[in-house]
Amino acid sequence: YPSGNLAIILVRDTAQLICIVQEDKPSNAKVQAVFNSRGRGTCCYPNGAVWININIQGGQYSDQAGSRVRKWTWPNSLMSSGPHTALSPIFISLNQHVGVRILGQDKIIVSFLAMGQQAKFNVGTKVQVSDGGCWPAPAPLGQEELLLLAFRVRMLWLLDRLRSCLNFPSNKQRDKIKAPAYLSTLTSKILRLCTSFDVSSELCHSIRAIINS
Repeated sequence: YPSGNLAIILVRDTAQLICIVQEDKPSNAKVQAVFNSRGRGTCCYPNGAVWININIQGGQYSDQAGSRVRKWTWPNSLMSSGPHTALSPIFISLNQHVGVRILGQDKIIVSFLAMGQQAKFNVGTKVQVSDGGCWPAPAPLGQEELLLLAFRVRMLWLLDRLRSCLNFPSNKQRDKIKAPAYLSTLTSKILRLCTSFDVSSELCHSIRAIINS
C-alpha cells in the first residue's frame, strides 16, 4: 500500500499457490481475501463476515448479515443434483486499493491500484470434482521440498519481524504486536505435513529448528 503496509502475498504451500490480501494496517492486519490454485477462495467484509465463498463446484455471495444474495455453479461442475445456476460477473472492492473481479472459474482477477500503478493477479483455475467425488491422494513430499517450505515460512516470519522493527522502533511496542494469523497457519500446516508423510524424527527436528530459530 502507499502506507508501506503489505497488501498482497503470493506464497507456495506444498503443491498449491496461495494469494492472500491483507487490510491496510501496520500490525494485526486482518485477511480480507484468500485464494488457492485448487479452486477455493474466500473474500470477507471489513467486519469479518464472509462476503464471497468459492469452491470447485461454484460459489456464493452473501450480505454482511450472512444471508445469501446469489449462488452459482461452474459450467464444468459435476454436481449430481440441483439446478446449474450461471455466474453473473461480480466485482467487489475489498478496500480503496484492492478489488476482485469474478468472470469465471479460471478468470478471477485480484487487482491492485495505487499512485497511478496497477497490478493484476489471475487467481482462477480450471478445477472440477473427479468422478469419485474426491481428490486423489497427494504425492509425498521429499526431504528437500519440506526443508524448502520450512525456509520459506521462516523468511516470512523474518520479513514480518523486520516490518515491525521499522514501524515500531521501541522494543516495548514490538513485543505487544502479534504475528499475522496466516504465518501461524502456514507453520501449523508444514508441521502437520511432517506427520502426514511420516518423515524421520531427525527431519522433523530440523524443520522445527528452522521455523523456530
